[in-house]
Amino acid sequence: MNIHKSAEDYLEMILMLREQKGYTRSIDIAAALGVTKPSVSFAMKKLRENGYILMDEGSYITLTEAGMTIARRIYDRHKALTAFLLQIGVDEKNAREDACKIEHDISDETFHAILRQIGQTGSK
Repeated sequence: MNIHKSAEDYLEMILMLREQKGYTRSIDIAAALGVTKPSVSFAMKKLRENGYILMDEGSYITLTEAGMTIARRIYDRHKALTAFLLQIGVDEKNAREDACKIEHDISDETFHAILRQIGQTGSK
């Protein structure tokens, strides 16, 4: 599955907002990611064209099965990496920011080693 980091970030944010608010709209994504509404509109168009999201008449965004698979993978990595960085003494703000940078590029081998280190298992 070859997808750009920015698309992964958008999919992850859709999932995070859905978990926090129960719904996701473009304006919420723009605010959460600190990007413009036109940038989000462009990204949503691409994600919709590639089958990762659906948008209803009320402009609410939902993840397709393919979109959810990617979003869950990235979000699970983000949470585990944040936990690991906190465990080794990184402050919370930096741990969250650094986890966001690392989650896209870390190898599966290294990620699974981190999961073992923090006492988690799984196919994340």
